[in-house]
Amino acid sequence: MANDFTRRNFFAMAGGAALLTPLARLLAAEAPVPVESDGTTQTFAPKSEPITYRPVVTPNNETLPWKLVDGVKVFHLVPEPVTHAFAPGLVTECWGYNQRVHGPTIEAVEGDRVRFYVTNRLPSPTTVHWHGLKVPNGMDGVGGLSQRTIQPGETFKYEFTLPEPGTFMYHPHHDEMTQMQLGMMGLFIVHPREAERTPPDRDYALLLSEWRIDVGARRPNPSEMTDFNVFSFNGRSYPGTQPLVAQVGDRVRIRLGNLSTMSHHSIHLHGNRFQIIATGGGSIEPSAQWPESTVFVPTGTTRTVEFVAKTPGDWVMHCHMLHHSMTQMGHASGSVVGINAAGLNREIGKVVPGYMTMGTTGMEDMSGMPMPVPKNSLPMGAAPGPFGDIGMGGMFTIVKVREKLEEGGDPGWYVNPRGTQADLAAPEDMKRDGIDPASV
Repeated sequence: MANDFTRRNFFAMAGGAALLTPLARLLAAEAPVPVESDGTTQTFAPKSEPITYRPVVTPNNETLPWKLVDGVKVFHLVPEPVTHAFAPGLVTECWGYNQRVHGPTIEAVEGDRVRFYVTNRLPSPTTVHWHGLKVPNGMDGVGGLSQRTIQPGETFKYEFTLPEPGTFMYHPHHDEMTQMQLGMMGLFIVHPREAERTPPDRDYALLLSEWRIDVGARRPNPSEMTDFNVFSFNGRSYPGTQPLVAQVGDRVRIRLGNLSTMSHHSIHLHGNRFQIIATGGGSIEPSAQWPESTVFVPTGTTRTVEFVAKTPGDWVMHCHMLHHSMTQMGHASGSVVGINAAGLNREIGKVVPGYMTMGTTGMEDMSGMPMPVPKNSLPMGAAPGPFGDIGMGGMFTIVKVREKLEEGGDPGWYVNPRGTQADLAAPEDMKRDGIDPASV
């Protein structure tokens, strides 16, 4: 059986998660049932067992592959150094799992017996804690308390049964300050054994985290305790985040897990209201669910929301803690709002031709700076959009709802129907409505 556990077998992921694959096809009766998972979003069930769930899609990431061995789902998790891109222009040296930051999503079903082989390729000891899961004490992964640490080069085995469904997480419980702040964390999704009465058409998972990466640095600072300057969904900052896509009428589920070092996040979705249907403690009874457009996700918790996509468009989803939708170049900058910088520009321009003080009218001009930014850093925002630069970044992504989706990738920018696009007011319209164009 040793040959079954080669890195080649476990890491043959066949191109990763198929973001736009219609999930209905995955549950079609004629679809072949695989004998093992390869890390894509195809559904797995033994031939004697009905398929009861939608596979989860983790944007910018994939699902950890596994094999079924004598009725046990067997996974191989490898903590190791990873070169990771947060967005174009910001590449860092992190720690993660299976060459991913964050680690690949683990996906299983209530009642499954699971077995994890964990091979430590880090330069220091580690463990794996299964955050929120009910496991035997000896499998809890607390170094020095419930187990000895996994030394570099060692492979440990964890094995337990999954007693309940939910959205959980995994991370080290040894030198967490260093290892988690360098990227070692992931999501663990357990689907219910019985088919849901109203299953989602699209099931997305997002892991929230924060980082301190000094401008020009190649490695996050794991000693930071208060001043974080990069914020991410699934280890990516906008414009590096993949969109979440849906078709009008789709029931969309979004699972949010927060393993940020210190910060809570207030995740706001434009254009839609959702129901908060679950926490890390389990499902919320329908009678106790409530509608919202913003969900507060404290650190160390998970929240699951659902909505039916009704209105086409490109709808922003972001953290409403405003500094969390910025990146490095928007942090630690002194306020110069309202300053007349003409004299300063003139004097510095004698030494640095073309110098211009930024931020005198707010931070929007910092997001659209025409000059180059320092090496290996991100401006505040400045991702190009259909109407100019988008002045936000960090923990920011887009939910793209379309009347009809085609396979093959991002559907592109939404084109608003005639008469529904905000733009310059016509003078004749202003006069009609009692506003004198000459007075504005």
